[in-house]
Amino acid sequence: MTGFDTLTDILGARYSCRAFRSDPVPRDTVERIVTAACRVPSWCNAQPWQAIITDAAETDRFREALFAHAQANNSQPDLDWPKQYVGRYKDRRRACGWQLYEAVGIEKGDRAASMAQMMENFRLFGAPHVAILTSEADLGTYGVMDCGGFIAGFCLAAQALGVATIPQAAIAGHGRFVHEFFDIPDSRLVIAAISFGFEDADHPANRFRTTRAPLDEVIDWRAG
Repeated sequence: MTGFDTLTDILGARYSCRAFRSDPVPRDTVERIVTAACRVPSWCNAQPWQAIITDAAETDRFREALFAHAQANNSQPDLDWPKQYVGRYKDRRRACGWQLYEAVGIEKGDRAASMAQMMENFRLFGAPHVAILTSEADLGTYGVMDCGGFIAGFCLAAQALGVATIPQAAIAGHGRFVHEFFDIPDSRLVIAAISFGFEDADHPANRFRTTRAPLDEVIDWRAG
């Protein structure tokens, strides 16, 4: 098997896990994941990412406080939300949502059940760990972009070591709360969270997989 084959196998196996077992990931495994993720490229090698990573007890403390906060407060993200989803982007977003709802038995029009499922974001889907990813605010868009590479690297490295992940913008949506809970200075932007642990393979939320766009929707070939 070539390195390319190994990489595509890992990419194909990775998915956003929405139900975790409670047993923690060994610290040396977490450090291997982060060490690998730090190898991703960044603008001028600035490496703007920093990750606050919680152990199981701290994760539970954060989970309880975050869920209570999200129930009572509107979002306050450091970064602007997308202005809108239209066309193919809206279609992909809706398809993903309905795949999840179908997997867990939520019928169309059941707003209470769909809201309850959405709120599982703030329970971190039961994960024993969460990584809060931040970037230096002065680095602006390019720091944020570099952190996207780190998130991809983290998720792939975790998958290679048998650890499941889910990147979560929903947590960053309550950025002001996250700043205060973890004492993060305003000079850093809360970009996203990655909840991680060992998957609960029997949970229905983990039984569907999203699709990927065909190449003709990705590549715009220009030939001379």
